[in-house]
Amino acid sequence: MAKTERVPVRVILAACVGSALEWYDFFLYGTAAALVFGPLFFPKSDPLVGTLLSFATFGVGFVVRPLGGIFFGIMGDRLGRKPVLVATLLMIGGGTTLIGALPTYAIAGSWAPILLVALRVVQGLGAGAEYGGAVILLVEYAPSHQRGFWGGFAPMGVSIGNLLAAGAFALATMLPHDQFMSWGWRIPFLASAILIGVGVYVRFRVLETPVFREAVEKRNKREANPAMAALRLNTRNFFVLLGARMAENGLGYLFPVFGLTYVTKTLGMDSSSALNALMVAYVVELFAIMGWSALSDRIGRRPVYMFGALAGIALAFPFFWLVGTGIWALVALGFVLTRAVVVAAMFGPQAAYFAELFPPQRRFAGFAFARELGSLLAGGPAPFLATALVAWAGGGYWPVACYIIVLSSITAFAIWCGPETYRDDISSEEIGVDADALPAAARA
Repeated sequence: MAKTERVPVRVILAACVGSALEWYDFFLYGTAAALVFGPLFFPKSDPLVGTLLSFATFGVGFVVRPLGGIFFGIMGDRLGRKPVLVATLLMIGGGTTLIGALPTYAIAGSWAPILLVALRVVQGLGAGAEYGGAVILLVEYAPSHQRGFWGGFAPMGVSIGNLLAAGAFALATMLPHDQFMSWGWRIPFLASAILIGVGVYVRFRVLETPVFREAVEKRNKREANPAMAALRLNTRNFFVLLGARMAENGLGYLFPVFGLTYVTKTLGMDSSSALNALMVAYVVELFAIMGWSALSDRIGRRPVYMFGALAGIALAFPFFWLVGTGIWALVALGFVLTRAVVVAAMFGPQAAYFAELFPPQRRFAGFAFARELGSLLAGGPAPFLATALVAWAGGGYWPVACYIIVLSSITAFAIWCGPETYRDDISSEEIGVDADALPAAARA
């Protein structure tokens, strides 16, 4: 009994620490793209074009994430959750550490942006399955009536990673500007090497999930391509997940990454103040995620998720009104409302909801493949498109607010079309199988 009681602690640490490291790395890149990569890696461009190019490299990671989701998702369903989680952690962390050692354009010329893009690809491939694996690890260990709460530790790890990334850059920006631009920006990237060691150590000590072990025992033959099987046999749930990602992922990147650029470069707020406002939002979001996740165990995943999507519509214009004042407290309030209310209400219950949409034999691949297609369509282009829309509108924010409304509306419709899952048996092999695919599912 004592051993059983210790397992959840290891699982929480493995998922939360790894998730924090992943998103420390990923959001660190986003912050650097907003603040330093333009002049350091694209110096021949004017400031606006340099920012657009740096955001374009940010989006490259999203282009390859579905490929990582397919490959590592299939491996996760065939070999197990644990080995994939160790591999993806090493890829993401290693890519980030090496970015901190890259030569700039002034030293290496065109090789500098090429190497930056190459390491971004490595990050993206690993990220394609990292978060999905962390979520599945938690949900497949969780008591059936607390999957939302337990699953919430993975997105909470994301907020911790965001907070660490913002904090690291906030400290780095306290250096004199010339020192920050020459070597100070590298420190947060190089520091991720420490986190890699912690994450790998914790994950090696976690056992394979009981749901996966049971699925292996039940099935004499594993599916050759669980990702394609999820698309073919769980078609409705696949596209529900894809649509649900539009607002959660798009706004999850748009508000902190583009928002940081908007308040510093368009509105003129200094970087340290803007980062501090964003850090306040991440702290509040930590508690909000767990609250929304626990609420989804009581009233269902769909009502909570739908509330977040509708809140995105309601706060699209007020966000810009708040940050447009230039008053630090109101800027912080704008970030808090969009992160802790809009994004957290979707991001918290999403963990359990997405895992519950697929059966165990294709859960990892289906989750990761559909989720990362959503990342490609929503999160990757969001900062780039938002920056381009502001430039097109001559500094006006209204096209971006309309963009936010469109993403939120797509997600609200997807959730309306989706099933309620919070009371389902996640060990069943028939989860979410479309009615006309039942004969094929039986033969799989």
